[in-house]
Amino acid sequence: MNKSEFLTTLEAELKGIDKQERVELLQDYEAHFEFGLEEGKTEEEIAKDLGSPRSIAKEVKASYHIEQAKSDGGIQNILQATLAVIGLGLFNLIIVLGPFLALVSMIFSGWIVSFVGIISPLLVLIDIYIASSFELVNLFAAILFCGLGLLLLVAMIYVTKFMKKVFIRYLSYNVSIVKGGMKGD
Repeated sequence: MNKSEFLTTLEAELKGIDKQERVELLQDYEAHFEFGLEEGKTEEEIAKDLGSPRSIAKEVKASYHIEQAKSDGGIQNILQATLAVIGLGLFNLIIVLGPFLALVSMIFSGWIVSFVGIISPLLVLIDIYIASSFELVNLFAAILFCGLGLLLLVAMIYVTKFMKKVFIRYLSYNVSIVKGGMKGD
């Protein structure tokens, strides 16, 4: 693969990232070719030393999406970062997707339990309307569950923020492990 093929493939693989960052990265790799040529290497040798443009693009995209998730921890950015890290290899499918699904299901369950607790007085009112019977213990239990639901709601806000940060760090760590493993190959 020569310089032109390498840079064209790399540019095509980097379509998902910011244009300015893509241009800077392509200039960096063009400089690698210039330095290599000055050292007497052929374009094919330089391209071989740099590695696969697809692998480079996968690493760059993963790092880019992780930085996006760090700066704006929205669900879409975290999902894109997760998918980009999974795209680095089959091993990451298990190592990243498993914890991601477990984390999402635990957070989702916490939110659902808090909302059910909050609406429990409404469920008691519906029960009173349908069954036409009123038991004071049900009302007190509903008020208790409502209070616990509100407390859990506040806790879930903090837990969700904390777990987003922890998961983004986990993704960053995973990318650094993959990059270290790819450099040694």
